[in-house]
Amino acid sequence: MNTVIQGKNVVIAGFKSVKVENVEEMIGEIQRRTKGLGYAQLLNAQLIAGMEHLYFAVMNAITAFKGGYNISRNLAVEVLLYSSAQHQISKAVNLMGIKPGIQDIAVVAIAESYADALRILRIVEDVLPGERDDHVLELTKEKTGNIIRTFGISRCEINAASRGLNEEETVKNLVIERMALLPAQR
Repeated sequence: MNTVIQGKNVVIAGFKSVKVENVEEMIGEIQRRTKGLGYAQLLNAQLIAGMEHLYFAVMNAITAFKGGYNISRNLAVEVLLYSSAQHQISKAVNLMGIKPGIQDIAVVAIAESYADALRILRIVEDVLPGERDDHVLELTKEKTGNIIRTFGISRCEINAASRGLNEEETVKNLVIERMALLPAQR
């Protein structure tokens, strides 16, 4: 997905079967190689409720910076906080951060120009030992159960918010709602 959100160019991509041995080393390499280009955030794709989840996480993070109510000092970290609907960075990392082992990863690249956002994605692609596959970002029945547990969504909430939607769409909407309410919960 390529889009512009409040003047920032955003590229979102998925990677499957990424084998991560040393998370800190991999993230450090990405940060070193993308320095000055923009921001890259890597997230556990199994907890992403579709592209809209990431779109609204980025939009809320950029809005927080523009409005001066950002929690972190880094836009990529703010995206992590919003995508996890958490105020604390450590909790957000525990929930949505990547871990050692084989996993599917969502990548969000944010830059002033589309060319720089693509450059960031190419750098991440070069560093990540996995296969590009945006399908890992799609919301499935299997992922929905994990998202319900991780975000603490109750059956009562799902029933009240469903309005004729299927469970996946309802859960996605509830995750987006949690992200939108994050600033009000401080």
